[in-house]
Amino acid sequence: MLRTKSSLSTWIQEINMKWLVLLGLVAFSECIVKIPLRRLKTMRNVVSGKNMLNNFLKEHAYSLSQISFRGSNLTTHPLRNIKDLVYMGNITIGTPPQEFQVVFDTASSDLWVPSDFCTSPACSTHVRFRHLQSSTFRLTNKTFRITYGSGRMKGVVVHDTVRIGNLVSTDQPFGLSVEEYGFEGRIYDGVLGLNYPNISFSGAIPIFDKLKNQGAISEPVFAFYLSKDEREGSVVMFGGVDHRYYEGELNWVPLIQAGDWSVHMDRISIERKIIACSDGCKALVDTGTSDIVGPRRLVNNIHRLIGAIPRGSEHYVPCSEVNTLPSIVFTINGINYPVPGRAYILKDDRGRCYTTFQENRVSSSTETWYLGDVFLRLYFSVFDRGNDRIGLARAV
Repeated sequence: MLRTKSSLSTWIQEINMKWLVLLGLVAFSECIVKIPLRRLKTMRNVVSGKNMLNNFLKEHAYSLSQISFRGSNLTTHPLRNIKDLVYMGNITIGTPPQEFQVVFDTASSDLWVPSDFCTSPACSTHVRFRHLQSSTFRLTNKTFRITYGSGRMKGVVVHDTVRIGNLVSTDQPFGLSVEEYGFEGRIYDGVLGLNYPNISFSGAIPIFDKLKNQGAISEPVFAFYLSKDEREGSVVMFGGVDHRYYEGELNWVPLIQAGDWSVHMDRISIERKIIACSDGCKALVDTGTSDIVGPRRLVNNIHRLIGAIPRGSEHYVPCSEVNTLPSIVFTINGINYPVPGRAYILKDDRGRCYTTFQENRVSSSTETWYLGDVFLRLYFSVFDRGNDRIGLARAV
């Protein structure tokens, strides 16, 4: 059973009695910090693509003040795969540092990890923050709730030192969960949101914004390279873009509005026939989602067109036919982004092939699609807060 509200208040009062020593600001020497993301069953070295820097500089000379390029000073961590479904990275919290595995999520804005106070079954299987062991911990009386597609949590806002590789945010507000539901069996401990601050459920300043305000990040951008085919090398980079992770040029797409990583998508098609988004629609570029998610009726139509058969909560196709399946093309800002069958079909634990198109269980008044890891494995993504835009290019 969960502890009562009164016991939570007692816990808060006890912690508030402690005198907390705050760390001073940490000097930052790196302009770009890359954090490897946990994925994949096997490992490899990061590959280097074609050097297109000169072409990029010619085509996008106006943006040099917004985007920096550096390929060195990589901060590395061991990588691992969770069934080709989740990308995670290490962060540490507290003094001395306590390590956690988190999903870097562009669809949310809050950072949270489990607390020692949480007695939900999900918390018992994850690393919990030991607040009494951190000399820089500070508690508030503010609580909040978040509902995700895969679960929900209730937490309390606290402050402490958070480190993402070489980046250090002192007195960073974040959440400690006191209740969690739906996260049982998830290998990651918590979530690190990278969306705009206006959609924060806790009301806390996101860590990216705080680092930016502190001057720890030289440019207000971050980018993702998600490796594929069971390889090592996934990274999230802060403060600039490393051109070695993509081929050709970055195609810039303006956001529908500042405050959310959503763009206008022109259409979705198969063999030049429009199958969804016929009048244009909204697409959220979502690193925290494994699949490509859309309205039920349209997702069911895609399954019908590729011959997928429902079985339980999944739709399956014969594995022998994967390479013959048509590419599904997402057209964004006039540019086609094809996703071939071998990319949108995965194998389950029994060796059966299933599609990664999933229905959105949250109703919306407008047609909305979530372009998750299936899409982002193919396309390197840059999130430019300075210009409220997203850059996409074919990943190496």
